[in-house]
Amino acid sequence: MTRRILVLNGPNLNLLGTREPEIYGSDTLADVEELCAGAAQEHGLGVECRQSNHEGELVDWLQEAGRDEDIIGVVLNAGAYTHTSIALLDAVRGTGIPMVEVHVSNPAARERFRHTSYLSSVAEASIAGAGIRGYAYAVDHLARRHG
Repeated sequence: MTRRILVLNGPNLNLLGTREPEIYGSDTLADVEELCAGAAQEHGLGVECRQSNHEGELVDWLQEAGRDEDIIGVVLNAGAYTHTSIALLDAVRGTGIPMVEVHVSNPAARERFRHTSYLSSVAEASIAGAGIRGYAYAVDHLARRHG
């Protein structure tokens, strides 16, 4: 199987393009997936993109990725779970999978409850406020470090 990067998107990211475009822009989740595929291909890697509104499903996928020797790392936009999920933190920590945290907007410039990330402490890098380009930066980072 091809070495690849797993791109995981959490709750409400399926609404990209229509949800609060003044904050998140007009790009869709399909645009994110296309961008990630192109960025991975530049490094001779594949990409697998998934989205879920369910915390447990994201945990399951992180655990699967930790056991899959063909996955070199994870790009994770956990959405609101960034600020609430110890379970996602434990899944990344427990598997040891290299992970880059991504946010389309800049949480530090938004409401105070968005200023805390449970995931930053286990992320190799955190990319925020770069729009969907942040995903390509994350793929590039993982490919250069682990590809």
